[in-house]
Amino acid sequence: MNAKAPLATKVGWSDLDLRAVDTTRVLAADAVEKVGNGHPGTAISLAPAAYLLYQTVMRHDPTDPHWLGRDRFVLSAGHSSLTQYIQLYLAGFGLELEDLEALRTWGSKTPGHPEYRHTAGVEITTGPLGQGLASAVGFAMAARRERGLLDPEAAPGTSPFDHHVYVIASDGDLQEGVTSEASSIAGTQELGNLVVLWDDNHISIEGDTQIAFTEDVLKRYESYGWHVQFVDWTAGGEYREDVDALHAAIEAAKAVTDKPSFIGLRTLIAWPTPGKTDDHSSHGSKLGGDAIRGLKEILGFDPEKSFEVAPEVIAHTRSLADRAATQRAAWQESFDAWAAANPDRKALLDRLRADALPEGWTDALPTFPAGKSVATRAASGEVLSALAPVLPELWGGSADLAGSNNTTMKGEPSFLPAHRSSHEFAGDEFGRTLHFGIREHAMGSILSGIRLHGLTRPYGGTFFTFSDYMRGAVRLAALMGVNVTYVWTHDSIGLGEDGPTHQPVEHLTAVRAIPGLAVVRPADANETAAAWRATLERTDGPVALVLTRQNVPTYPRGEDGFATTDGVTRGAYVLLEASSGTPDVVLIGTGSEVQLAVEARETLEAAGVATRVVSAPCLEWFAEQDEEYRESVLPSAVRARVSVEAGIAMSWHKIVGDAGRSVSIEHYGASADYQTLYREFGITAEAVVAAAHESLAAARGDDRSAGAPGTPTQSGTGDLPA
Repeated sequence: MNAKAPLATKVGWSDLDLRAVDTTRVLAADAVEKVGNGHPGTAISLAPAAYLLYQTVMRHDPTDPHWLGRDRFVLSAGHSSLTQYIQLYLAGFGLELEDLEALRTWGSKTPGHPEYRHTAGVEITTGPLGQGLASAVGFAMAARRERGLLDPEAAPGTSPFDHHVYVIASDGDLQEGVTSEASSIAGTQELGNLVVLWDDNHISIEGDTQIAFTEDVLKRYESYGWHVQFVDWTAGGEYREDVDALHAAIEAAKAVTDKPSFIGLRTLIAWPTPGKTDDHSSHGSKLGGDAIRGLKEILGFDPEKSFEVAPEVIAHTRSLADRAATQRAAWQESFDAWAAANPDRKALLDRLRADALPEGWTDALPTFPAGKSVATRAASGEVLSALAPVLPELWGGSADLAGSNNTTMKGEPSFLPAHRSSHEFAGDEFGRTLHFGIREHAMGSILSGIRLHGLTRPYGGTFFTFSDYMRGAVRLAALMGVNVTYVWTHDSIGLGEDGPTHQPVEHLTAVRAIPGLAVVRPADANETAAAWRATLERTDGPVALVLTRQNVPTYPRGEDGFATTDGVTRGAYVLLEASSGTPDVVLIGTGSEVQLAVEARETLEAAGVATRVVSAPCLEWFAEQDEEYRESVLPSAVRARVSVEAGIAMSWHKIVGDAGRSVSIEHYGASADYQTLYREFGITAEAVVAAAHESLAAARGDDRSAGAPGTPTQSGTGDLPA
């Protein structure tokens, strides 16, 4: 064997451990070669590090991947999925050799990037670089918050809820800006339960990282407030995988409880593969037959065999379950003692683990009197404060816009080290109000990490237009089906004087295009409370509450012909029925524009046009309803329909149909008060009335003009177009 074996005498690895590490290398090479594509190089060179984490360092149980007392592992370098899959196979988490052979193929348990709920032992979907590390910060924050809810008095390191979050990150992860945002937050939060292992191999798809990535990463992380170490396997001019040094660094990291830890590990990608070591061709392509033959010969494997695993190797690695049982028994003793001493907290834990809401929690929801105009962002803030005492699992904050987003629960402390308290925000390490700083993308990733950790329900706020900055994290949350809540305020041109840079005219359509994301735009204060109720009762994906800056009327629910808010949970409902019972035209509004539909109805009814008003806060929830319900709200026989929403109309073409009309804005806004903007851009009750008459004519066949507005193309501002 030409390549020196990993140095692991202090760790205590046997010859079987060393053979298991080499087995990891050849399995990675064979799996990619079989499917014809993938990322073998990193999985080969990181084999000792990954094996160290799974077999020696982490506290977990292959027989129960969801064990409450487990450490968490996040493979932020998700392209190197084999780094995780092979360890899950060796450790006995449910993958078998045939699953590795089926890498990246239809229906396999081993997709191209690790996927949450798809493969046992995978905590999070990590595809886009940076998302894993950024979300891991959320895992670490959640662990601390949960500890504060369940066992705050225990000394550090003595609670059954104390554990670590481990991350393997790549050069690519550290180049994505989202990790800089999240790592800065982690340093401020002093997350001593977070350990990041950076694979410093100097390679990306385009080759040597010196062409684009030259900063001193270790100093950068020191400046964030992290505990930083470096382990160099290339030191001394001879490549040697010093596992003992890496293990010592991890143990030192675990001993630092007031800082997150960052360990740089200098590796050579694909080592010791002939012709491919330290070469970017091994990063994202199969190695080829000659290289694999050379690798197997160096490691002492039969080059004529593929997916070769010695029975004694797999028996040895799967003995992890026996070691885990010993650890788990000790943990269980500690947990049982805690449960006996804390019956109320144990009951809370049981409820949180069941993802259940407490009985009678909806009694805390506020009711808003009719007649007073209230911004839905303000109503949302009152809802959050009212729910604080009854839903301890609910927590969150804003990307430095708490006063505008109304995301701060009254009287609740901030989540931050106590010595970082400010005049405005005082708190402690177990607090409730989150401060993300001006870091929307990290906020989105952190929210997912918090929820994926398991017990609490996070929310995070910003201006709706800045949802663009967090779209990558939102899309990933929707892909995973993670039920986090985004509080996006300043929802339209109605925010007024801040102008077109802050006015999200295209955003409703853009975020509705994300499969699995529910976009909720409540019409008034009581709809906002109902929207929060519906959001918290759902467990099947993220929800975006899109709220107004400006005041909107509060309707007399259940009186004067107005419906109650019971229909909010169904996405759309009849707010006001036509006087005849059978409508001639249906007006459909969302958010602040529902009031325009209500006003237009009065004019149309006075003219003898039977008019139904439908409030449609969430098109996604409405689409989930059965055909009978959808027909009861939007009868197919009524082809005269008008949608009214202060955004582009693209979302509405299918709903209003061929005879329908949309009152919308198909260009950017301008800087002025919201009343002027609505008037100048034709988002008015008068425009709704005119559109209704056009739609009625089209439904009769009298009007052959196109119903849908053109595709938005105009640049420049609304008052001074380009």
